[in-house]
Amino acid sequence: MKKIIYLGLATILGLLLSFILHAGIESIYLKYAKNITWHHGCALPYWLQIGLVLAGLIGGYFLGRFWWRLVYIENKRLFRKK
Repeated sequence: MKKIIYLGLATILGLLLSFILHAGIESIYLKYAKNITWHHGCALPYWLQIGLVLAGLIGGYFLGRFWWRLVYIENKRLFRKK
């Protein structure tokens, strides 16, 4: 149960980071764009919007698996009491 919650929260973190990345890319794009085609309130093309969301979800899941293995299986801690 603990692992499922851990992976779910890491996946949500990846999704949130992809939204921040999307906002950054779009603001840079709008700064330099001359002719803009709006896609339902977004200047980026659909394939890039969907790609960023999928990259965030998949990246967050694999980040959660990596940290789960590092912290709970290999017992490596950042701050360990001596």
